[in-house]
Amino acid sequence: MDCLNPIDSAAAESPYEVLLRAVLLIPVSHYLLGLSLIVVVFLYNFLEIHILQDLFTGLRGQKVVLTFNPSSQLYRDVVSKCRVLHGRYLSTPWLCSPHLQTVFLHFLGNSPVVSYRRQIFITSDGGTLALDWVKNVEVKNLAYQVNDAVEQDDKKPIVIIIPGLTSDSNSAYVKHLAFSMAKRGWNVVVSNHRGLGGVSITSDCFYNAGWTEDVRKVIDHVHSQFPEAPLFLVGTSIGANILVKYLAEDGINAPIVGAAAICSPWDLLICDRFINRKLAQRFYNKALAIGLKDYAHLHEDVLSRLSNWEGVKKGTYEMNEVNCLLNRSCHVRFGTLMIVQLVFLTVDTYYRRSSSSSFVGSVTTPLLCISSLDDPVCTSEAIPWDECRRKQILEVSDVIFQIRGFTCNYIKPHESG
Repeated sequence: MDCLNPIDSAAAESPYEVLLRAVLLIPVSHYLLGLSLIVVVFLYNFLEIHILQDLFTGLRGQKVVLTFNPSSQLYRDVVSKCRVLHGRYLSTPWLCSPHLQTVFLHFLGNSPVVSYRRQIFITSDGGTLALDWVKNVEVKNLAYQVNDAVEQDDKKPIVIIIPGLTSDSNSAYVKHLAFSMAKRGWNVVVSNHRGLGGVSITSDCFYNAGWTEDVRKVIDHVHSQFPEAPLFLVGTSIGANILVKYLAEDGINAPIVGAAAICSPWDLLICDRFINRKLAQRFYNKALAIGLKDYAHLHEDVLSRLSNWEGVKKGTYEMNEVNCLLNRSCHVRFGTLMIVQLVFLTVDTYYRRSSSSSFVGSVTTPLLCISSLDDPVCTSEAIPWDECRRKQILEVSDVIFQIRGFTCNYIKPHESG
């Protein structure tokens, strides 16, 4: 009977105790390795890293995806001859994530040194805009001298840049844009939004994603000053949304030879929902809110006179008995506080009426739209694919150029193929 005691003792042991003893037998290094793998997988998905996909394609990059009408005049005259539109795109291997690219450009990007000549433009309602004309650019000690003053009969092309939300002529990506065009001998001017670029708000009107009047007045002013120079328009982010809406509203009356909309949000309502959907996007939501709140505090003297400033500071605002949580949906919403209060019933109504996707069908100016399929803010879900495939649009104007890689960061594309 004594020989059965060990068996009875083992049978009496709890299965949880057996499992615990087995777990304790596994070396700590194995746990650390497993934890590391979990962290790597999490970060790979959270940061939307695509190095494995790039390696799978042999580092040849992704093919550029074009949405257009092959029979359009624009395609035959321009797109068919533009090599980069028919090549591949490969982001820098160690920046194989839209989030890494964004952080790199913001904190570590080596933007060119750009000198501006400022022109103050006063609007009909008393608002003040800063027009910054590029006069000198320098990159890696290589300087390009640009005309310090544009002659009235100058026939060199003029490019008007419309920056994105809370951006101005000193933003890194705006400097890259200005440098790229100025070094080719074109005259470049950045049309800063109201209250940005070091200029105060001098009227009761603020800019927003659907406000095209300032752009219209600036374009008319530049065109009247330099009637012989062909005018081109480039907009980024919110500036691209304003650009497309302006071209649609003015149609054939717009004195623009050609335009480019870079990283347009297209549908503001979809983008608003998108940046509240995932954890990574909520960081951008918060960053946008901080920028907009800084903009509001910069012009507190005007906003406090026109709005419920205490509500703004607390992050909420009463509007037509609707409590808008400004810190919940920050993409444009906080910055358009006044226009929403005075014109639109709700913020979502403002989004719908200001979205350029509703206007792109009326554009008659040659327009190149550049978007990134993995843009962390302006989601590809908002791109108006069907509108851009319609013959009546593309015959006269539109070509959509889509690449993988966060375009606004201007990482050099892979030029194979």
